[in-house]
Amino acid sequence: MSAQDKASLLPILKSTPEFKPIEVDVAEEVIDSYLNHGTESGYHIEVAEDEGKVLGYVCFGETPCTVGTFDIYWIAVDKERRGRSVGKTLSDVAEKAIKEAGGRLIIIETSSVPLYENTMKFYLARGYEVIARIPDFYMVGDDKIILQKKL
Repeated sequence: MSAQDKASLLPILKSTPEFKPIEVDVAEEVIDSYLNHGTESGYHIEVAEDEGKVLGYVCFGETPCTVGTFDIYWIAVDKERRGRSVGKTLSDVAEKAIKEAGGRLIIIETSSVPLYENTMKFYLARGYEVIARIPDFYMVGDDKIILQKKL
């Protein structure tokens, strides 16, 4: 990811219906941390492009205080390019990089509300399994679902 990519990523994040404005703010903070400190920030960001146009990104990093456990924090794809394997490619890139870094376990946290149904289907199809559910975590009626994939 380069500094020029940020301007293209923010509209993608803002137009992703699953992301609340506060979540977009956090994603921007993470992007800024990565741009200012690189992987020393604890984050790795990869951007998908086609002929210079940013299509989406993935953000992941090693989970603090663990050995070989990584979190995938964000995958976002331009709404015009969803369903065209961009998310799958970004997921593949992250998983490959995690494996090369000695990763053995990937954790993803997501929401239980119907808006995230496609997100759940995406991760389940990619070989992730639900390992935990914390009721009413995000708000009443919105559980946190934790998925994992062993490498």
